[in-house]
Amino acid sequence: MPTPRETILTALHTRLSALPATALRGDVLPERVLAEGLLILRDGEPGEPEVTLSPLAYHYQHRAEIEAVVQGPDRNADFDTLCASIGASLTTDRTLGGFCDWVEAEAPRPVDLPVERAASLKAAVIPVVLHYSTADPLG
Repeated sequence: MPTPRETILTALHTRLSALPATALRGDVLPERVLAEGLLILRDGEPGEPEVTLSPLAYHYQHRAEIEAVVQGPDRNADFDTLCASIGASLTTDRTLGGFCDWVEAEAPRPVDLPVERAASLKAAVIPVVLHYSTADPLG
């Protein structure tokens, strides 16, 4: 049985997979980026939990990351559309189907990356904070 952390990350990846962009989890950046864009979910860091003792519970603000990448002549507009679609997808259900207390994305910091003999990439890391509680930090 998967841990709450894995269940939440899987639910987030499933949500991203419903978008037109290709959604990967923990993969390396492929050599080609399709026109729809690319999303790579990184598991991130759970951080130090707050602990309550009665009943024992660990309350996390887990920081996952979504790497968003687009390429092509309309990369500025495509990147904006991709980021907006991520935001809209997360706001439709902030609990990821009840697996998480709250999901909140932070603003991206886009950069343009030159590619030799090809259109530049526009990319950013979008931090996503996952609020959840568990009875066991390893479970």
